[in-house]
Amino acid sequence: MNTIKDKVAICGIGETTYYKRGTAPVPEFRLACEAITKAADDAGIPVTDIDGFASYSNERNDASRVATALGLPHFSFSNMFWGGGGGGGSGAVANAAAAVAAGYAKYVVVYRALAQGQFGRFGQAAPAKTISGDFAYTLPYGLMSPAQMFAMRVRRFMHEHHVEQEAFAAVALASYHHAQFNPRAVMYGRPLTREAYYESRWIVEPFHLYDCCLENDGAAACIVTSAERARDLKPKPAYLMAAAQGSDYRQNAPAHNAPDYATSNFKTLAPRLFEMAEIGPQDVDVVQAYENFTGGVVMSLVEHGFCDADAVMDFCVYENFAWPNGKLPLNTSGGNLAECYMHGLELVLEAVRQVRGASTCQVKDAAISMVVSGPMVTPVSSLILRG
Repeated sequence: MNTIKDKVAICGIGETTYYKRGTAPVPEFRLACEAITKAADDAGIPVTDIDGFASYSNERNDASRVATALGLPHFSFSNMFWGGGGGGGSGAVANAAAAVAAGYAKYVVVYRALAQGQFGRFGQAAPAKTISGDFAYTLPYGLMSPAQMFAMRVRRFMHEHHVEQEAFAAVALASYHHAQFNPRAVMYGRPLTREAYYESRWIVEPFHLYDCCLENDGAAACIVTSAERARDLKPKPAYLMAAAQGSDYRQNAPAHNAPDYATSNFKTLAPRLFEMAEIGPQDVDVVQAYENFTGGVVMSLVEHGFCDADAVMDFCVYENFAWPNGKLPLNTSGGNLAECYMHGLELVLEAVRQVRGASTCQVKDAAISMVVSGPMVTPVSSLILRG
């Protein structure tokens, strides 16, 4: 295959302090610039060497304004991943990699910033007197929030494959366990017990409070360059083995009417991802899987081939997911549930740390690290890194 495998690498990562929703002391734009500057510092390059931008989910801080604020003499590439919400995290990295491989830019920064105190809560339904389009079939009947919409798909998956709540508890408990080793995590110093998980209030069944992602302010960024340039820079490169994006058949059918309803939407993507990387799921050492809600993580692991759908209750257990002894350590920085909800880009940063050997929950001999972005939206994306 003619692919981007091993042609590019992530050479720098940066992030701001992560704040509780609405408490960032500076504007969102400044957060974006701070994260990008820190990524350049980590790579050991002047921030003015950046000549490309990539983001997703309609990032508000547009490339031209960021370039002006950072004093870039020019930039030659800018790109936005269409739709998909958090499904664009790995896809934005893939788009940056394509630009570098094609020679459009030398250093492309992928970034995401959120300051919900300035622009409203992310994912909250806005009040309106009238509604049209797809939402006319759902909102008037109470299907309004992402939690409600995704709960229906997860319920169908649970019914078809005899999945019980404990599989989702395992994801939450592992994420909170890992956050206790990570001083950057919003939930650092706030461990979660199984009893507290089950006693927490329902948001919408099957999601308890701790099945749902955090709401945060902050920014994260990573810089993509060629494999050749990355080898000459300060940090250990994280080489991109594969990155894939896309969607299954008719997944945007209106009114929750997709033919395959109980899916996280990776069934056609995962085979392409592993074919490009020339490995299988058994070769992956550590996974960072986007948790908008824990049910989507479980469904994503199934569709990436880590276990069969009917074997979820045997595979998706805390002991398998928890560092240091788990068979498949999961979300080793705390993830969207316990580190920060930076729309999943912080998962890419943690995947880089794992192959660098620099995680606060460092998996022994971690050679291959994987990111799964945005289950149950459309399109979705995933990537695989190696050291």
